[in-house]
Amino acid sequence: MKQSKSTNKAQTILVINSGSSSIKFQLFSKEVTLKQLAWGGVYKLGVSPNLIITTKQSELKKDLPSDCSHDTALHFILSWIKEQTQYGQLDAVAHRVVHGGTLFTKSVRITSDIINDLKTLIPLAPLHQGHNLAAIEILHEKYPNLIQIACFDTSFHANHTPLFTTYALPKTMGEAGIRRYGFHGLSYEWVVHFLRQNDESLANGRIIAAHLGNGASLCAINQGLSIDTTMGMTALDGLPMGTRCGQLDPGAIIYMIRSLGLTPDEIESILYNQSGLLALSDLTSDVRLLQESETPNTQLALDYFCLKTAQLMGAMAVALGGIDSVVFTGGIGENSAFVRDKILSHIEFLKPFKTLIVPANEELIIAMHTMELISK
Repeated sequence: MKQSKSTNKAQTILVINSGSSSIKFQLFSKEVTLKQLAWGGVYKLGVSPNLIITTKQSELKKDLPSDCSHDTALHFILSWIKEQTQYGQLDAVAHRVVHGGTLFTKSVRITSDIINDLKTLIPLAPLHQGHNLAAIEILHEKYPNLIQIACFDTSFHANHTPLFTTYALPKTMGEAGIRRYGFHGLSYEWVVHFLRQNDESLANGRIIAAHLGNGASLCAINQGLSIDTTMGMTALDGLPMGTRCGQLDPGAIIYMIRSLGLTPDEIESILYNQSGLLALSDLTSDVRLLQESETPNTQLALDYFCLKTAQLMGAMAVALGGIDSVVFTGGIGENSAFVRDKILSHIEFLKPFKTLIVPANEELIIAMHTMELISK
């Protein structure tokens, strides 16, 4: 993607996070400081799509056709970037890819073979992986010479010992890929980077990091390294989430199949899209709305979420042998004092430890990985 009419030699890095109903982006200058130039995306795909792009000087808001596809959404974003000749040439596009499996333990430059390998992991992350890869393929078709980088949510957890990756299943199941991987690694990597920049002693200590958003998990971090995490083979395990169930007796799945006659697709939809806070509250997965409601179901949903989070913090504390700090990040973790206070009240007995809020910034970590790769 060349800016042929511009004589500006500046270059930029575009970071894309493509999901089922949105394509979010940030644009950075290709320099050591990775200055953020613009951010935003296309939201509510499949419902009422709208484009929002923000810079430090302006904000663009535009309603898009109701049938706007991921392909069209990317076109709107790229067209806007191409018009901003003051930014110069787009040098690389980096993507958040949820699952790297055991194949990819660090960020990589994307090739056709790598895309094919990543497609084999779609069953392990059906809610995310296909959409991540679709954006890569759309861009490759439009701009075959454009450098594309994949950064993985699983990479930060790649060095877990067998104690924290193995399920108590026959060995053949592990050989077939049934093991614990962990997710939200880019978010946790940012937490470590932020602490190293701001409080080296905490960065080198025992941290329970809580990424609480529509997807939610915990990570036990010691001396900057991931030791354990609550998500397992897929992004369903661990904490209850916006619409995902979290921990569930596997016997319940067998019951759904044998006694309720549900198909795998129906069960997948229930576990990923109809469970969690949405199911418990019988109202919404939005914590802001739950906090405003006073119905018994909404109170149950919030109490359940906070209790289960605290209980699994106990498990992370065992993995670490104690806690020096608890770090909240993600949309709920950063913005809901009610949720933070409720969780902390359950683990008061584990004190003393420090409590921090670190605003999530996975995009900057992705841009940093990209700079490292393309400078080699």
